[in-house]
Amino acid sequence: MRIGIVAVAVVAAVGLLGGCKGVTVGAAAPSASSGAAGPGGGSGPAVSDGHAVSPLDDPDGTKPGLAAITSAADEKQARALIGRLATKGRGPKTGYTREQFGSAWTDSATGDPYAHNGCDTRNDVLKRDGLDVHYRSGSDCVLSSMTLHDPYTGRTIDWLKSKATAVQIDHVMPLSYDWQMGAARWTKLKREDIANDPLNLMPVDGSMNESKGDSGPAAWLPPNKAIRCSYVVRFAQVSLKYALPVTAPDKQAMLKQCGG
Repeated sequence: MRIGIVAVAVVAAVGLLGGCKGVTVGAAAPSASSGAAGPGGGSGPAVSDGHAVSPLDDPDGTKPGLAAITSAADEKQARALIGRLATKGRGPKTGYTREQFGSAWTDSATGDPYAHNGCDTRNDVLKRDGLDVHYRSGSDCVLSSMTLHDPYTGRTIDWLKSKATAVQIDHVMPLSYDWQMGAARWTKLKREDIANDPLNLMPVDGSMNESKGDSGPAAWLPPNKAIRCSYVVRFAQVSLKYALPVTAPDKQAMLKQCGG
């Protein structure tokens, strides 16, 4: 359902909705050119988002969006970063639950630069990436509406809290993937960090989050081809920050997206 909210101002900071859901891995993602709307929210025509920042210029995840990496020099820098990734096979999923990574959102994770600001991670990331942000009456934290330029589809979503699942937070490096690549041996507090780190959180069209599931880049990439190199760079940034390996096919796919 479309809501006619016009994006008129860039609002700094952070915040978002929904979470990475335990859905079927490898489900096909709709094409960015299909014109399909996310569940419960309207999607407009493809846009160029001057609000977004390249992940190469945002190593801590506190700047908005996910701008395309286009220059040969930046692609070379991206490949160098991806080249540092260690590889191994995915371990068993035995014992994984979302609860192993703490409550869905918190304001106290040590991996979150916005921690202890009185606002949960979800709303922090929504504020970071949203335009024309409005808050629930009496709150300077809980968003009631915003406009999002979704990097995964290249489309604009006019979002209302009453249609919350139209925008969901994607864990760029999925929590189940983290578990299988070594997080199963971490303390619960460290798992809570990666689950609430804005570097690993991207507000996107809800159907994109659901289609991705816990897939790595060899199995799933955003349909918006223009930001695929940026997406895998962000995946690599999370992997390196938390010293988690990726699979060899995922690393190969990541390099390919950045001209490798």
